[in-house]
Amino acid sequence: MPNLAQTVTTILAVLTMVGDVMVVGMVLLLALSVFLKKKKGIPGKILDFIGKNALQFSLIVATIATTGSLFFSEIAKYEPCKLCWIQRIFMYPLVLLLGIASWKNDRRIIDYVLPLSVIGAGFAGYHYALQVNPNLPAPCSAVGYSVSCAERFVTSFGYITIPMMSLTAFLMILVFLLAGKRMK
Repeated sequence: MPNLAQTVTTILAVLTMVGDVMVVGMVLLLALSVFLKKKKGIPGKILDFIGKNALQFSLIVATIATTGSLFFSEIAKYEPCKLCWIQRIFMYPLVLLLGIASWKNDRRIIDYVLPLSVIGAGFAGYHYALQVNPNLPAPCSAVGYSVSCAERFVTSFGYITIPMMSLTAFLMILVFLLAGKRMK
């Protein structure tokens, strides 16, 4: 089991690093397109491609994030803390919502899914900040019996923890959907 957990963790950590680079690149492309106020050229073509496929890309990310979180809790047996559960509340429905929207090619879902992504990213960002600075107030130490939210089950490449994986997934979904909203 330790080898499987390590292998899955490494795969998810590499995907997180790639996702982090994609988020930064997408934010720059979106900012550039707003600043230049034109949709032509290579940045426009990249954003158009991502925007046209935003539902599918977001579905892939949400599915990997959901599967990864279930792997960590059900197979690797890492007990989720309170903040992990809250992040799951915002991620898990995305698989179903984005799946149906992708199947029907219904881009109207973007307006409903964006708030879930923003709120989920907020919780994931706070959770990661709590791991970096355990002196921040945490709901896990104040509510019932729970694993500490500051506990790190995995750390890869010096900065990637499970909350960072979650934060990256929410941010990827967010920038994909913003590119998709730009297509309207």
